[in-house]
Amino acid sequence: MKRSLVSLSALALAAGTLTTVTFTVAATAPAYGDHCDPAEQGQNQQNQRSQQDQNQNRQDQDQQDQQGQNQDQQNQQDQAPPAQDAPAQDQPAQDQPAQDQNQQDQPADAPLAGGSLIQASPTEPPAPDEPAGQQQAPDQENADQQAPDQENADNGNARRRPTQAPSQNPTNTPPTDAPDNPPAETPAPGETPAPPQDDEEAECADLGPFPEDFIDIRQVPRDFQEVRTRRGGSAGLFTSRCGTNRNGHRNSDNFIVAPGVTNGAHHVHDYVGNLSTDGFSTDQSLAAAGTTCAFNDRSVYFWPVLRDRTSDANADDPDGNVGTIMQARQVNLQFRGNPVSRVSPMPRFIRMITGDAKAATNGGANALAKWSCTGFTNRITTKYPLCPRGSQLVRILDFPSCWDGRNTDSANHRTHVLFPDANGACPSGTRAIPQLRMTLVYSTPRTPSFALDAFPEQRHNPVTDHADFANLMPDRLMRFAVDCINRNRRC
Repeated sequence: MKRSLVSLSALALAAGTLTTVTFTVAATAPAYGDHCDPAEQGQNQQNQRSQQDQNQNRQDQDQQDQQGQNQDQQNQQDQAPPAQDAPAQDQPAQDQPAQDQNQQDQPADAPLAGGSLIQASPTEPPAPDEPAGQQQAPDQENADQQAPDQENADNGNARRRPTQAPSQNPTNTPPTDAPDNPPAETPAPGETPAPPQDDEEAECADLGPFPEDFIDIRQVPRDFQEVRTRRGGSAGLFTSRCGTNRNGHRNSDNFIVAPGVTNGAHHVHDYVGNLSTDGFSTDQSLAAAGTTCAFNDRSVYFWPVLRDRTSDANADDPDGNVGTIMQARQVNLQFRGNPVSRVSPMPRFIRMITGDAKAATNGGANALAKWSCTGFTNRITTKYPLCPRGSQLVRILDFPSCWDGRNTDSANHRTHVLFPDANGACPSGTRAIPQLRMTLVYSTPRTPSFALDAFPEQRHNPVTDHADFANLMPDRLMRFAVDCINRNRRC
């Protein structure tokens, strides 16, 4: 029996040593990726969960070994010859009450007169281990209670990638034949704080996007439907053909929202149409410039670029926009009608924005991100879609189309032109004008390894997708477009 106990103790010690080595490996794991690739984040999280499962299995084995050792000890005690509890045969009978009195005065675990112990149940945890086991649970509970506060630190909407895998809930563990009070054990790796991140890993974890910002397009419900055109509405379509920016016209300016400022957007825009657009553009400078569009449409069309983040390109960007810019395969610029009325010409030099570049921190009031995949355009999501083989990513950017009839811009760049209601009707005091829809198509990785350029605090959240437009069509071209739309033609 002694040999058996020694073997079990050695096994438990070896298992404990193996667990310690595992913690060391997890603590020295590399950063999530030099280029902050969400695909690598997801893979690392999966590897961490796998490692935690292995550690838990080892600890379960250790617990079973400890229980076996306790059982052997109990058997040894049951089989041992009875201790000399009874008084000696030649002891006078009058001494017995005194001995009983001594037993009552002794503590529960004190030795009896004959040398045996009144022991607690062998299934109870050893006393020295109890404080450690009792100390861990409140700490973990407090950590779980603090997690929501950490997530809401930045206006409630800015999100950070979790620094550790979700802890395992002991109450959900399937019942076993273990004693009611098993020996105290070392907390599972998932229940302890994650090892501190180095500076590079912490920066990556804070940049975004995160694995939860992506979704397989096949998991998105088929519930997207266009508003049907009613009698008296306008169902025509005019397309301005302006190319896909193969000339590489890009900058991080925004002359509409941040005029006269270099890098006013803190993220790069792709431009088609007007060739001179930058942060210092004016109506006069734009009207005098060339264009990539047909029929001398000098309008300005621009949107934030998408980047392939499997590349370390632009790694030193101070705003965290890392990766290789992806060239759009298609850029469709369509002016559409109104479901319930005819449309009027939009004024020259009118400026519009759609979506909200700061929606992750501003909330969703002005957000209008629409993501899909070719072949799945009846499925629209606000997340980055992961498209299957043979399908390409689609961005849909719809602009407001109810003009106040007076202003070409407003202080917030929104109140002079509004969106129609759910039925397509324009608000009172406004008139319907052609609605611009930008549809951008990209070949993207089938893994979560791409993202929009964004303001740093937006963490590349897909809900921040947005676009800008300034109309510089010649008046004759605008009248042609309106006539085409109102006659239900496609031009």
